[in-house]
Order: sequence, then C-alpha cells, then structure tokens
Amino acid sequence: MINIGKIQIPAFPLLLAPMEDVSDPPFRYVCKQNGADLMYSEFISSEGLIRDAIKSRQKLDFFEYERPFGIQIFGGDEEAMAMSARIVDTVQPDLVDINFGCPVKKVVCKGAGAAVLKDIDAMTRLTSAVVRGTTLPVTVKTRLGWDDQSKNIEEVAERLQDVGIAALTIHGRTRAQLYKGEADWTLIARIKENPRIHIPIFGNGDIDSPEKARLYRDRYGVDGIMIGRAAIGYPWIFNEIKHYLRTGEHLPPPTIEQRTGAIRDHLVRSVEWKGPVVGILEMRRHYTNYLKGFPYVKEFRNQLVQMKTVEEIEEVLQQVQQRYAGFVPERFVAEFSSEQVNDCAY
Repeated sequence: MINIGKIQIPAFPLLLAPMEDVSDPPFRYVCKQNGADLMYSEFISSEGLIRDAIKSRQKLDFFEYERPFGIQIFGGDEEAMAMSARIVDTVQPDLVDINFGCPVKKVVCKGAGAAVLKDIDAMTRLTSAVVRGTTLPVTVKTRLGWDDQSKNIEEVAERLQDVGIAALTIHGRTRAQLYKGEADWTLIARIKENPRIHIPIFGNGDIDSPEKARLYRDRYGVDGIMIGRAAIGYPWIFNEIKHYLRTGEHLPPPTIEQRTGAIRDHLVRSVEWKGPVVGILEMRRHYTNYLKGFPYVKEFRNQLVQMKTVEEIEEVLQQVQQRYAGFVPERFVAEFSSEQVNDCAY
C-alpha cells in the first residue's frame, strides 16, 4: 500500500489528473468505475474561492464514491492560499493538492501555477502556508522547472518535503515545453533515488498504454503514475494498465456496447449534476473521443451534438450500436484542442 498522510491507496496507484473543463464529477465517475485509484477536482483559484465565485465553489463538489479524493488549488498569494485551504477543509476531501505546474499564460501571469518554479523560496512559502492552513494531507503537482536552464525539481522536492507535503507528482516537462516533445522522466527517477526523499513520488506525462506504464514503472521506479489525456474518451485505460501489470496480458478492447454505455453513464451524471441544458451541452465535447476510430462516424457525431434531450441522444446511440456491432477500433490518445480544454494538469 501507498500512504499519503493517513490515506492508504493500492501499491502503484493510477491517478486521474485534474484537468480543467474535463475532470468534473461526471467524467470522474466513469474513470472511477474503470479503475482510477485517486482523483482530483479541476484546479480551483484560491482567489476565486475567497471571493465565493460560483464556478470555483462548484468545483468543490464531489461524491462519497469518489474517495480517496483530492481538491487542487492554485494561487500566488500566501494568505489567499491559506484561506482557500481552510475553505477546502470544510467540504472534507481526503487531501489538498497544490498546482505548481499549469503553464497557461492567464495563470502564469498571476504568479501562479508554473510561474512559481522561477522562485523556489516563494513556492516553499506558499506550500507552507497551505500546510499550516489545513488539517488534511497536502500534496503538490509540478514540473521539472521553468525551462531547460532551470530544471530545479530536485531542490523543489527536498524543500517541499521539508515543509510538510505528503506526496509529489511531477510532470516530466518544463513550463517552456508546454506539452511539446517527449516527457523526460530521468529527473523524476533521480528524485526517487535520493535517500533524503521518503514521500511517494508519482510520474506524469505521455502514459497512454499498458506497455508504457510498465516500462516507466520499471525504468524510473516511481510509486505510481498520473494519467490525463489518455483517459479522455477512454476511461478503460486504468483497468487495462492494472490487468497488464498483474498478468502481462491485454484485456479485450471495449466493445461498442461498452463505449455507448460509458457515454450513457457520463451523460446521466452530467445531466444530474449540471441540469438538462448545460449537462447535455457540455457532453458534446466528449462524443468525438468516445467514438474515435470508428469509420464514417462523423454523421452520428453530428447528430449527437445537435440533440437537445436525453431521449434523442439515446436514439442515436442505439443506431451507433447497430451500425458498429462487432467492430473494434484501434487504440488512440484523445485530442482536445486548446479551445476545448485548458490542459493545465495533464
């Protein structure tokens, strides 16, 4: 077992990355059903929480079946981060996670997210403020550094552990890289090899298959992995990895019935949580990824995004099942454009 404070999760856990405009409760539900061990909220602005902004407050919502569950916050002001940690305490998740990795300009310009990588002293103070402001375990997600000339993650890991974090997730890219190129896990491995480090270290970046999960586990020695984009439209990735690590064999790919079943589960939860109008509207971004790889599926996708009731969507899904009965598409990695999702935590 892996311990994060008093939380126990399975050995070599699979974490679902917090993804802005993606990892809401309906999406998390289908991932939990398919093997995600630890999940997080979308990242929440500390200033938004303090202002009582509706969108920020709504992101605090989670359900008991999601446990163990963490709420992720970001910000560049110590007092605001401490106050937001106290607010998070009131909804009683299992942990508080700090985002020091988001590379997008609107976050970095506020001195938050990956911007803090340029000032380790500030990162340490912000983290310490959150640790003091909550009774929950505090974890951090960050990157290797700001750019190739300032890969300071080894110092970051030691200093954040010293001020009390209970686990660290590292995305194997710098802020300057954004999501380009291949993630570099060699520095993550060096942190795991550091005799001073005793907290769990989780790796993130480019895990999109069971084979790669096993390779990176064995090569870099991480305590677990965090998965982001590979789970969008393909929540089965978690159980596929677990089965492969346990047996060395692949699970059969999901059938069209399982795919449409996941769409239905996602849709029902979306409507229950957001209401029929917004719930149906925001599901539209997911159909492409759930159905990617099926030939000539565009006609059905176009119908799905035009439907305005659950009943109409169900009729189209029935047609999809009939049309693609027995067809199994190749594996893929979901592709959300920057307009569709703010991918701060992949």
